[in-house]
Amino acid sequence: MPALSFPDAPAPTVSAPLNLNAPSLVRRMACWMYEGILMFGVVFIAGYLFGTLSQTRNAMDNRHALQAFLFVVFGIYFTWFWAKGQTLAMKTWNIRVVDRAGRPLTQRRALLRYVLSWLWFLPPLAAVAPFSLPGGESTVIMLGWVAVWALLSRFHPQQQFWHDALAGTRLVHHEPTKK
Repeated sequence: MPALSFPDAPAPTVSAPLNLNAPSLVRRMACWMYEGILMFGVVFIAGYLFGTLSQTRNAMDNRHALQAFLFVVFGIYFTWFWAKGQTLAMKTWNIRVVDRAGRPLTQRRALLRYVLSWLWFLPPLAAVAPFSLPGGESTVIMLGWVAVWALLSRFHPQQQFWHDALAGTRLVHHEPTKK
């Protein structure tokens, strides 16, 4: 599948040679789950900051503004760390994100990957929205889609997630260098 392309400036090369094979799906999904747990801290701090600055007294007030604020905060978080190569969860699971050639991501490509990574969530959210389903049913649909999206990576030639294929990025195994 062709990647969306941006005119990227040449990125510096990674110091250690990379194995460009994708980590196992189980490892990538474990990293994904750990990333979700770590995001609770980001949401807590960003939500506290938003609530304090906007003087929000009720959780339902300014709900859409808070969601937009969190979208931007998540974008900054992931774009920053992906351009550096790894988030904390990725370091823990020895996974690195690189471009197709194995070079570090530019800020633009990291931002493109962030926007395309919403394919994990937008289809089930769009499917659930018009029906006002209870939380349990919405959760089942969301988790079902996440499982389908993850399993679809088995059909990619390099076993990459499809949003990575579209963004021109890839997840690779990366052992930290020993000092």
